[in-house]
Amino acid sequence: MQIRLLHGLPLEAPKEGIILLPKFIPSTLFPDAGELAAINKKFEKDSIALLTNYPSVKVAVKTQIKEDYNSNLEKVRNHASDVFDIFFKENLEFARILDFQKDPEVTLAFLEGLILSHYTFQKYKTEKKESKLTVLEVYSDPLSDLQIKNLLQRCQAVCIARDLVNEPLISLTAVDLAERAKEIGAKKGFSVEIFDKNKIKSLGMGGLLSINAGSPNPPTFSILEYRSRTAKNSKPIILVGKGVVYDTGGLSLKPTPNSMDFMKCDMAGAATVIGTIAALAENKVPVHVIGLIPATENRPDGNAITPGDVVTMHNGSTVEIMNTDAEGRMILADALSYATQYDPCLVIDIATLTGSAVASIGNKGIVYMGTASKDVKEALEEASHYVHERLVEFPLWDEYARYLDSDIADIKNIGGADSGAIVAGKFLEKFVKYPWIHLDIAAMAFMHQKDSYRGKGGTGIGIRLLYRFIKKYSFQ
Repeated sequence: MQIRLLHGLPLEAPKEGIILLPKFIPSTLFPDAGELAAINKKFEKDSIALLTNYPSVKVAVKTQIKEDYNSNLEKVRNHASDVFDIFFKENLEFARILDFQKDPEVTLAFLEGLILSHYTFQKYKTEKKESKLTVLEVYSDPLSDLQIKNLLQRCQAVCIARDLVNEPLISLTAVDLAERAKEIGAKKGFSVEIFDKNKIKSLGMGGLLSINAGSPNPPTFSILEYRSRTAKNSKPIILVGKGVVYDTGGLSLKPTPNSMDFMKCDMAGAATVIGTIAALAENKVPVHVIGLIPATENRPDGNAITPGDVVTMHNGSTVEIMNTDAEGRMILADALSYATQYDPCLVIDIATLTGSAVASIGNKGIVYMGTASKDVKEALEEASHYVHERLVEFPLWDEYARYLDSDIADIKNIGGADSGAIVAGKFLEKFVKYPWIHLDIAAMAFMHQKDSYRGKGGTGIGIRLLYRFIKKYSFQ
């Protein structure tokens, strides 16, 4: 989608402060007095005013900010999604936006909602039903071309991740995912090194190899790196993304309905890492960030790992496998151990890790926990509220570690029936020696029904959150 930024609005503005969108190119550029009066009257009852009794047919959106600023920004994004539905129904190709709000954050939130609502995954459709909207002409005095450019690139990064999550296994194996990351890196400005199965063996990554044992396709371990010449952090920030490109559960087989049937999305953490680094690199954010992506399928063939097996991990510790469907933590643990060599200032892992996280908070937020400092957590939570990818912190109390006690190995890979998301976090904690945050995005990575601007299918969750956090936080 192309966005043209123009300046020069009329002095007269609607009394609520709105963004006004004519659905077709009007005979006059700005609303006349009669239209303004009609809009203000509509706003006495509704937040969206659809005017059909004027030749230029207009949609107006009330965006007055009151009380909770972040919550109101989210309302604006949701309004934008509703407006996009009108555009889609009318087969609109062009829209002119008149920004009377005078608050660039509000206008950017509206544009963000509109752009992200534009996304669809139509690659395998013979009859495509895509939006025809290709040009937005934005009249806004407070906005700059750089703000528009940065917004477009962030939204594009989200859509890159959505494409990856929506892609079926038949065309996105672990090798395909690694190669796709390399292609994206070449375009966006970050490097990608790919370890093959032999290299992974030489590194002793038993967690990744054990989960891959039943797959006909080899695993990969990808290292993504973006380093600005003016990076504000002397030590790297590391993002670790779970790359299970398809999860059957292994021998602990999942049921198909409402479970295995959408497990192509189990690499959403990897997609988030790729998208986040793409956005940071293309927008030239002054940071040094490294992404680690262990990738494999989890399949149940004759060589598949079995419950009761013991695996030696990258850090030398042993794990008793009690459930082969607790596979994500096994591959993440190897990557978290590998991250130690970089002496990072912070490591954040992102994973569709547990059904327990979904059961705990539904699809309205992200479960998180970790050992990072209070100021890191506060900054991350600030970013989460701003982009409305909200975080709920779970404890990492020592008592939960007892759930992982094994009779024959150092630890086992699952605990009891309760506290599953926390126990998974305690498992990962055993492999970290640095400030660390764990994000369990299982609840929000994939939507089965359209959810406003997040759409249906892969959402690209976590990219907007991590981008804002990394850009805003003052790493030393």
